[in-house]
Amino acid sequence: MEQEIKPNSIYTTNETQKLLKISNSTIKRMLKNGLLKANKVGGQYRILGKEILRLVSPEAEKKAVKSYLKIKKQVVDKINKW
Repeated sequence: MEQEIKPNSIYTTNETQKLLKISNSTIKRMLKNGLLKANKVGGQYRILGKEILRLVSPEAEKKAVKSYLKIKKQVVDKINKW
């Protein structure tokens, strides 16, 4: 059964992991790299539904592709200088 992500609800990392169908290590990496914004409450992360929705939106994908292409260009430029 699909669960609706409510923008103003608060989710744990475990709940978010299940909603996004990703591994524990992936969610930790996303939090560490700032791809998924969260607040720490009592030593545990809490994630706002809006953040999960932002992550899976087409806008986020466009941003990721743009970021990737920028990094790729920098690497290619550096290699070409050699």
